[in-house]
Amino acid sequence: MKQITITIACFLMVFTTAFSSPKVKTGVEVLRESNFKILQEKRVGLITNPTGVDSQLKSTVDILNEAPGVKLVALYGPEHGVRGDIHAGDHVETVTDAQTGLPVYSLYGKTRKATPEMLKDIDVLVYDIQDIGCRSYTYISTMGLAMEAAAENNIEFVVLDRPNPVGGLKIEGNLAEDRFISFVSQFKIPYLYGLTCGELAKMLNNEKMLGAQCKLTVVPMKGWKRSMTFDQTGLPWVLTSPHIPHATSPYFYAASGILGEFSFMSIGVGYTLPFQIFAKDSIDALALTTRLNNLQMPGVIFRPIFMKPFYATGQGKNYSGVQFYFTDYKKVRITEIQFYVMQEMAALYPEKKCFSPETESRYNMFDKVCGSDQIRLLIAKNMRVDDMLPYWRKDEETFRKLAKKYWMYK
Repeated sequence: MKQITITIACFLMVFTTAFSSPKVKTGVEVLRESNFKILQEKRVGLITNPTGVDSQLKSTVDILNEAPGVKLVALYGPEHGVRGDIHAGDHVETVTDAQTGLPVYSLYGKTRKATPEMLKDIDVLVYDIQDIGCRSYTYISTMGLAMEAAAENNIEFVVLDRPNPVGGLKIEGNLAEDRFISFVSQFKIPYLYGLTCGELAKMLNNEKMLGAQCKLTVVPMKGWKRSMTFDQTGLPWVLTSPHIPHATSPYFYAASGILGEFSFMSIGVGYTLPFQIFAKDSIDALALTTRLNNLQMPGVIFRPIFMKPFYATGQGKNYSGVQFYFTDYKKVRITEIQFYVMQEMAALYPEKKCFSPETESRYNMFDKVCGSDQIRLLIAKNMRVDDMLPYWRKDEETFRKLAKKYWMYK
C-alpha cells in the first residue's frame, strides 16, 4: 500500500508540474499579460469554442468577460458550437449562452459569414480556436470568412495565436484550385500548410486571398518553435471535435481523413482509434500489413488489427485491416499514407477499389477535400500512387517560400 501511495504521489507531482508549467504561452495568455491593452474600452465579439482556454483550462469566454476595461458583448460559434455540444456537420443554432447570458451567433448553419446585423454592436472581433493544421478542417474557413466580414463592416480583427499541432514544418499537398474552393478547402493553400492560425491570417490578409483586407492584429505566442508538435508544448489538449480527442489525433486525421470521405473502409471513426486504422470486412489483415510494410514508407509501420465498429462505417460488423504507427515523424509523408492504402487494397482486391459505382456519390466531396479532381483521376487510372504524387507535391516548395514571409516563430 505504501508503494502504491508513493507511486500515485509521484505521478501527481509530475502531472501537476507539467500541467502548471507549460513551455508555451498562447495568445490569450500573452493578451492577459498586457492587461488586454488592445481591447480596452472596446465592444468585443469572440469567435471561440471549448479549445479557447488558457493553460489552466479557463475559457477565453470567461477571461474576456471578466477582463477590466473589456466589454464582451457577443459570442460566435463555429462547427460544433461555442460549447462543443454540436455533432460534426450539424447546423449550429443562434442561441443565448447559459453561462454568460450573451447572444451566441451561429457561423455554421445557414450563415457561415457574419452578417452586418450580427456585428452591429461590435468594435473588434477576436478569434481564439485551436486548429489542427489541415486545410479540410473548417475552423480556418470560419476564420477567413470572419476576417472578410470584419473588413466589410470596418471592424478590427484579432487572432489569439495557438500552436499548429502537427508543427510548423509539415507542408503537403497541392493548392486548392478555383473549381474546388469550398468550406473544406476555402483557400489556395496545401492540405498541410505548416502555419499557425495567426501566421495564416497574416498570409490570407496580405496576399489578398480574401474578398477584402481587414485591420488585423495577431497576438503571438511565447515559447513556441516551428519544430514543436503539440505534445511538446506542455499545454493541455482539449479535443477540437469529437473524433480529435488527443494531441496526436491531428497527425492521424491528415493520414486517413481523405480516404474517410468514402464509406469504402473504416478509418477508426466509430471505434476506439479514430483515424488510426484502415479496415474492412472480408480482407486479409496480414496480407495488407505485409504489402504496406514492404513499401518501406519512411517513418511509418503497420500491424494487423481486428475490430468491430460501434457506429459509423461497418457498425457491428467484424472488420480486419491495419493500424499504423509513426516511427520517425520528421521523415513521414503523413497525407500520402492513405493513398498507398488505396493502392494496396486495389492490388489485393481488384473488386474492392475505392473508386467504384458504389462510392461515386462521394467523388465530389473527395475532390473538394483534395482541392482538385486530378488526385482522383490520376490515381484511378491504374490505382498507382506514383501516377498522382507529382501533382500532389507540385506546389509545396513554392508555397513554403511564400509561407516563410509570414513566419512569426523560428
